[in-house]
Amino acid sequence: MAVKINTQTGMIEISNEVIATVVGGAVTDVFGIVGMASKNQIKDNITEILRKENYSRGVVVRQEENGIAVDVYTIVSYGTKISEVSRNVQEKVKYNLETLLGVKANSVNVFVQGVRVLPD
Repeated sequence: MAVKINTQTGMIEISNEVIATVVGGAVTDVFGIVGMASKNQIKDNITEILRKENYSRGVVVRQEENGIAVDVYTIVSYGTKISEVSRNVQEKVKYNLETLLGVKANSVNVFVQGVRVLPD
């Protein structure tokens, strides 16, 4: 399923894979985020951090009437305030989607799948 944007000169379709890549890049830039996690950790049998090419496994995009809803599955750093990191993720994802793709995010839901201690 793709997001469709009508313009004066035609229609633009943005695939969910592209949206997931933009969202994943925004999430991993936020301080306190170790990385992305799989949305189906038990089913996928994956407990490690996802790489750039697998960001779509940690992001769920749903099309709504006047925008999209995004679910993000993350792993946070030990010692950070989870609520503050999650709020920063929400703001950064909304900003990047609107500025880079021109897509309005109605909601950004952050699911913390784990906490990791970073080595010094």
